[in-house]
Amino acid sequence: MSAPIRHLVAVLGDQLDAASAAFDDFDPARDAVWMAEVAEESTHVWVAKPRIVMFLAAMRHFRDELRARGWTVHYRCLDEPGNAGTLAGELEQALARLRPAKLILVEAGEWRVEQQVAAVARVDHVPLEVRTDRHFLCSRAEFAAHAAGRKQLRMEFFYREMRRRHRVLLDAQGEPEGGQWNYDEDNRASFGAEGPPRLPAPVRFEPDAVTREVMELVERRFPRHPGRLAQFDWPVTAEQARAALADFIGHRLAEFGRYQDAMWVGEPWLFHARIAAAMNLKLLPPREIIAAVEQAYRDGRAPLAAVEGFIRQILGWREYVRGIYWREMPSYLGRNALGAQEPLPGFYWTGEVPMRCLREAIGQTLEHGYAHHIQRLMVTGLYALLLGVEPQRVHEWYLAVYADAVEWVELPNTVGMSQYADGGLMASKPYVATGKYIQRMSNYCAGCRFDPAKATGANACPFTTLYWDFLLRHAPALSRNPRMALQVKNLARLTEPERAAIRQRAAAIRAGGGVPPAPAVPAGELPLA
Repeated sequence: MSAPIRHLVAVLGDQLDAASAAFDDFDPARDAVWMAEVAEESTHVWVAKPRIVMFLAAMRHFRDELRARGWTVHYRCLDEPGNAGTLAGELEQALARLRPAKLILVEAGEWRVEQQVAAVARVDHVPLEVRTDRHFLCSRAEFAAHAAGRKQLRMEFFYREMRRRHRVLLDAQGEPEGGQWNYDEDNRASFGAEGPPRLPAPVRFEPDAVTREVMELVERRFPRHPGRLAQFDWPVTAEQARAALADFIGHRLAEFGRYQDAMWVGEPWLFHARIAAAMNLKLLPPREIIAAVEQAYRDGRAPLAAVEGFIRQILGWREYVRGIYWREMPSYLGRNALGAQEPLPGFYWTGEVPMRCLREAIGQTLEHGYAHHIQRLMVTGLYALLLGVEPQRVHEWYLAVYADAVEWVELPNTVGMSQYADGGLMASKPYVATGKYIQRMSNYCAGCRFDPAKATGANACPFTTLYWDFLLRHAPALSRNPRMALQVKNLARLTEPERAAIRQRAAAIRAGGGVPPAPAVPAGELPLA
């Protein structure tokens, strides 16, 4: 008869950290690890295949790493007979079978999941200890203390506080390196007509036997889910994640800042790092990333603007959105300050859409499970915002399709930053623009039949039409926002016939499921293929 289990450590799919607080006092002779793959985590939103494979492959590799240490890991595969299909159901079965004296959990990345685990432990009368997640540089309690008493929360002030607290990019006097905190003004370049500079392709991670087994399982179990696996090459182990970081620092960090907002047809990766998914699954500690990137600056291998811009995303934005998420949940999920009610267009799941920018951004998302922050904010997110899509539907799509999506980071970025559904808690203004912004930051508009300079007419860019329609619909509320005053003031340039034409075309776009009506074909002519 085996000895009773003292601690059963529950490891969730985004907690693959061998240095986790969950293992602080782990005794292989008395403790055990529990992990489970369940269909619920792929179906509560319509999760795309690359994201499912990323999670399950990383989980299985981590299981094997722990077992190689001689640790007992109770692991349930998705296709095992008797799999309950839900996290709660699997945990109930495990607690009934193993009867541990205590259940250990590090803070979950999703409010729903943390509530489920707590409920099962409570019903089964098993003591639950929830430990602080040391992966983050700002705990939930520390963020609450930062937010206490503030009338407004703004990331920039939080970021400066974090730089000082963790002594990142500071000079000998404790002031910001280079004399300023933020080099965002230096980091907004487009590629111009000549296109992006030549650079080596990012390091690839060919699927090994474990990952290939997962890929076959996902194709068999979720055949109708969106996304494709032919190009799957994400890092799924800590070793691979460190190789991806080294490759980024060596080949793309130096130009990351300058071109971080730029977009180009057929170039999904450009100067970006491809480490967010590994970081969010806890394969790569943010402290290690920040230290390595700062060292590249100290060694003269990358300019300050690039390094500061990258570190701000991790030490500033990433920590900030997590603080917002846990401070505002569960009510945050239902925010809809603009009263948006439109359904999500079906082309978000297929990429089959005449607007080239959307076709490119959605197409690479379905192919790789990836798009960079401007493609998300100012292409797919912007279009949903201008169209008036219900923010919860936009949230479900982002959570489903991106390999790096975990709710604590995805939800505030979508509901708050992208859709302005929280009324300004996350962002000080709605990020809205015409198609001219996309034309300036990419070559997407070249060869597209829609003209970003036009708001009305058969070939008017839907972004431009919907931008002016958005301002018309929300003018009273937006006029009270100082940062929107100039944009709202521009409405005065529109005549009543122009306003009517904009509203009419916007209505036609919505009636067409987010797609503008095809231009009429003159007699004797055929439409272009």
